[in-house]
Amino acid sequence: MRDLAYLKLLAREYPTIRAAASEMINLEAICGLPKGTEYFFSDLHGEHEAFIHLLRSSSGIIREKIRETFGHIISEEEESRLARLIYNPEKVIAGMRQEGTYSEDWQRIAIYRLVQICKEVSSKYTRSKVRRKMPAEFAYVIDELLHVDYNDENKKVYYSEIIRTIIDIEVADVFITELCGLIRNLTIDNLHIIGDIFDRGPRADMIMEELMHFHDVDIQWGNHDISWMGAATGNRACICNVLRIAISYNSFDVLEDGYGINLRPLSMFAARVYREDPCTRFLPHILDQNIYDAVDPGLAARMHKAIAVIQFKTEGQIIRRHPEYGMDDRLLLEAINFETGTVRIDGGEYPMEDMNFPTVDPKDPLRLSPEEEELMHTLELSFLHNALLHRHVRFLYSNGSMYRRCNSNLLYHGCIPMTEDGAFDALTVDGRSYRGRALMDFIDSRVQKAYFLPEEAPEKEDCRDFMWYLWNGAKSPLFGKDRMCTFEHYFVADPQIRKERMNPYYRLSLCEEVCDRILAEFGLPEEGSHIINGHVPVKIKDGETPVKAGGKLFVIDGGLSKAYQAKTGIAGYTLIFNSRHLALAEHGPYDARRDSSPRVSIVEKMQKRIMVADTDAGRDLKERIRDLKELVEAYRKGVIKEKIR
Repeated sequence: MRDLAYLKLLAREYPTIRAAASEMINLEAICGLPKGTEYFFSDLHGEHEAFIHLLRSSSGIIREKIRETFGHIISEEEESRLARLIYNPEKVIAGMRQEGTYSEDWQRIAIYRLVQICKEVSSKYTRSKVRRKMPAEFAYVIDELLHVDYNDENKKVYYSEIIRTIIDIEVADVFITELCGLIRNLTIDNLHIIGDIFDRGPRADMIMEELMHFHDVDIQWGNHDISWMGAATGNRACICNVLRIAISYNSFDVLEDGYGINLRPLSMFAARVYREDPCTRFLPHILDQNIYDAVDPGLAARMHKAIAVIQFKTEGQIIRRHPEYGMDDRLLLEAINFETGTVRIDGGEYPMEDMNFPTVDPKDPLRLSPEEEELMHTLELSFLHNALLHRHVRFLYSNGSMYRRCNSNLLYHGCIPMTEDGAFDALTVDGRSYRGRALMDFIDSRVQKAYFLPEEAPEKEDCRDFMWYLWNGAKSPLFGKDRMCTFEHYFVADPQIRKERMNPYYRLSLCEEVCDRILAEFGLPEEGSHIINGHVPVKIKDGETPVKAGGKLFVIDGGLSKAYQAKTGIAGYTLIFNSRHLALAEHGPYDARRDSSPRVSIVEKMQKRIMVADTDAGRDLKERIRDLKELVEAYRKGVIKEKIR
């Protein structure tokens, strides 16, 4: 018998042989069911409308379930209306009330159809699991409707009376809304977000709210997520970076309406200091119109330049504090020759496209001016004391990590840094070198410390600075390039000097043998395992494919962000892993006016249907069953006494 103390704790939950036996029967039944469906998304980049639609529609699978359930019984238009109801019942019902079409007949038909869809999507779960997912106030009623016997005339009358009563007491809208939520809940069992929730798109905060209401989600941090997490720790370079990117993509709504960050001090500073500067190289990309706070493009450009210059200064200060980062070549404000109007990069001299730097002292280029210092202090407080931002960041911490192993899949956002000869590259910190899995584990620990260590802790500042290194350091698995050429893109015309070289990983990982070595490094078998990551958009229009290395590697950044759709030719992927196959859903640009179905292709069929017993969760359940068997044995031997009331 194993740990007696543990069995005594278990006995509190299962105080009798009958209770333990009942749970064993339940767990064995669950193990015999098909595995739940896992959904993988990557690089959401603030595109809240498109992502929320994909999530609520289960990337088109709910529409398929409607078609399978009703076949030719209802028209395609009715299918579409039913699908829209399931995706967003509150909006549909509100619209029907306004039109005067929200009738009792419609309610009756809608409830009937929703119950049929619910039966279909709940068929691979135990009745007890479905019951646990139901809204508590309607659990009994929904359970009865799902298990009515249509061959029994009495039951049919009973069924009709339940629906009539729901309508008579005027709770049909609430009931319909809850049924729709249950259908969505049952369609996706586990949700995996492979990084980059933030930046470029208009409302990352709304994506975070949607994820926080989802029943089972994990996140593998991306470089853009880490930048926001770093900003929440008070890292000034990260604060400047998230503001710069948001302003450059005209995403004022996420800053001001989403997180309530007051940009007035920055706008006043920029309007005053750069009032004679047109800042044409800093005009924002207008992919989305701001709904709540439209900002004049000229003022936005000045704000953009102001925060960019401060960012280069604060980044330079971090580089000076950390020579071990090996980033002295990024001290480009110090490399400007203010007399000749040139900048020294990689041993060459290049003409500057813009030499108006009213706040830069050529003798001490990295020092903030008094006004910049005051501005940064104000912005820092806005991030450090932002309740909603910290609620979201804590969710990223509690549900996130650098990587995840799940059902023979290895999930991470960017790369595992490698050398040209295929070895895992090492990052040295405080005299110790980390590579491969050890590097990912070390980074995970340091990211935790950056946020949770108290301010007075000796390590705090180093860990906080490290968050910025993860954004653009050459050996950061989240970045995956030799350098970040932001300065060059703003100020240098020569396109050659702007080139960022990808880590050798991105070339080497196209080989099955290299993928097998990575999988082995993370304790996964070669056979049947996959690597799933994003970060680098897959250019379908150029003939690229998300399935690489003979099916060992899936790169699922398909361009959900509008900024990438011209390059990729599509608008994102969903990787779907059910009990029978792996499938890729390829999405077109989101259009709120129509329910467009993605192009779904099966990329790998399972050799046999995967049951819950074959999954990581199933192995945990088997362990639980073994514990319960030992508890029953302890009861029978009298080692632990039953508590029979």
